[in-house]
Amino acid sequence: MIKKIKVKKSQENIRLDKWLKLNFSSLTQSFIEKNLRKKNILLNGKVVISKFKVAFNDEVLIYNYNSENYRHHPKVKKIINIPSKINYLYESSIIQNNNNFFIIDKWSGISTQGGSKINISIDSIIKNKSTNFNLVHRLDKDTSGLLIVAKNLEYTKIFGNLFKSQEIMKIYFALCQGKPNSSESFVELDVPSKENKKIAIQTQTYFKLLNYKNGISQLLFIPKTGKTHQLRIVSKSLGCPIIGDRKYNHSEIFSNEELKLNAHILKFQIKSKKFNFQSTIPEHFIKLIKKNNLKNFNNLNFDL
Repeated sequence: MIKKIKVKKSQENIRLDKWLKLNFSSLTQSFIEKNLRKKNILLNGKVVISKFKVAFNDEVLIYNYNSENYRHHPKVKKIINIPSKINYLYESSIIQNNNNFFIIDKWSGISTQGGSKINISIDSIIKNKSTNFNLVHRLDKDTSGLLIVAKNLEYTKIFGNLFKSQEIMKIYFALCQGKPNSSESFVELDVPSKENKKIAIQTQTYFKLLNYKNGISQLLFIPKTGKTHQLRIVSKSLGCPIIGDRKYNHSEIFSNEELKLNAHILKFQIKSKKFNFQSTIPEHFIKLIKKNNLKNFNNLNFDL
């Protein structure tokens, strides 16, 4: 039996093997490779390799189609019980919502993604709402601020490409213990790989000192790369670790403080439309700022 399928707009510009797995979840990579070689699967009547990217309205022809080999089991939404307090925090954290994505102003203390000891995360909450929702980047558990959630595959790919090409500006605000040697600089620093601690990965970060008083620096960070703990490691290397960072700041002075790192601003452009989002500085930041008579930069759009 021959089956013909047109590529949908929402599934364009992805590899053919991934497209096949999206439409037939039972398929293995070896099965796909074998049947591409044997010309059982063609794209627009032509032989292509598995990594060839499909386009809108392309026609995939399957010459050995049968319902047994080409099975599909759509993802079943896993329902988890979200405590009412966390659900309230989640719902109130959404600051922008449209047909293709929404922006969360994440509170500190909740993980972005799940793990062996993590029952509830931002990812599990959004998947509870829809299996189509996808996080397109991450924040550390104790980092507050802006997260992007794509609502469909098209925008998941759009944001993935924007991050890859460094077309999304991320500006972080931090309260740090101590003062850097310069008021602003571009830092290139090797940090350990998350997968292999023996491998060093180069990171690039711009920072600017906004204010210094009572032993506390108010800093802006603009990372060009996005590696695990990048800003926390950079802060430590500058001689002013972030307040509340229990991994990289071993001083006892602010040992009871929460992590003072906020993903404060996101700027990007999609299809000629510009977007600019800003986080609200958390209350635990404000308390420390007031206590030490520091400048209040809340609601100030840093134009860099």
